[in-house]
Formats: sequence, C-alpha cells, structure tokens
Amino acid sequence: MRKRRSYTEEFKKDAVELSINSDKTIKEIAEDLGINYGNLTRWRREYKQKGNLAFPGNGNQKLTPEQQKIKELKDKFKEVKLERDILKKAVAIFSKKPK
Repeated sequence: MRKRRSYTEEFKKDAVELSINSDKTIKEIAEDLGINYGNLTRWRREYKQKGNLAFPGNGNQKLTPEQQKIKELKDKFKEVKLERDILKKAVAIFSKKPK
C-alpha cells in the first residue's frame, strides 16, 4: 500500500499561482511539478473560493474573525444548554417528596 502524499500550504499556493500566471496548461504544470492534475484543479477551485483561507491542513479550518466569534459563541451556547439541562434534572430530583 502506498503512503499518501501531503503537500504544504505554501507548495499548494505556489502551484496555483504558477498555474494561473503561466502560459502552460494546467496539465503541463501538474506534470512538471509531479502532482496529479485533479489535485491541482481542486486546489485552484479552493483558492478561488476561499482565497488566503484555503489550504488549512489536517482538517483545521482557517476562519475569519467573524466566523471565529460565531464558533466560540456556538460552543459557549452548547455548554450553557448542557448546564441548564443538568440543573433542571437536579431540581426535579431534589423537589421530590421523600416517601
């Protein structure tokens, strides 16, 4: 079984920039760099959609400050809901009359 190749963010950005600014075709550039044509086209698409936020690596997301704030608020909201549910259960348990 082959080991999966991984590329750095810098390499991906350089490859995309080269493919955009070069007179060569995408296929020729991919062959010159020794990468798969499909990878280069996917990298180009990601770069066009996300710009500098593309290629975060290892499943990490690069978020804008607004997106980061939204993520933090959602996490805090989830935590507060959990605490509320626990308190509701505790109140129900302690409010029962003993037999």
